[in-house]
Amino acid sequence: MAGTAALFTEPARKGGIPPWAGDFRPANDAGKLPKNAVGKTFVLELPDGSTGKVVVQNVKTGKGGVTLVLMGEDAPPF
Repeated sequence: MAGTAALFTEPARKGGIPPWAGDFRPANDAGKLPKNAVGKTFVLELPDGSTGKVVVQNVKTGKGGVTLVLMGEDAPPF
């Protein structure tokens, strides 16, 4: 599913992988979103081909459409 992601990292704890998170706004109709997306794990692929696993924390709806709130797993892909 194509869309726009805004990703960021948090400061790492001593010797740990820096946690990362972000938002994803699908480019097309949100009807393609899986039902009950919260808690599901997906692979986010960035334009340069790098990937990262994310868990959907929340689904927001508003004037701008649907936004998925993501929490990254493992090392950030950026």
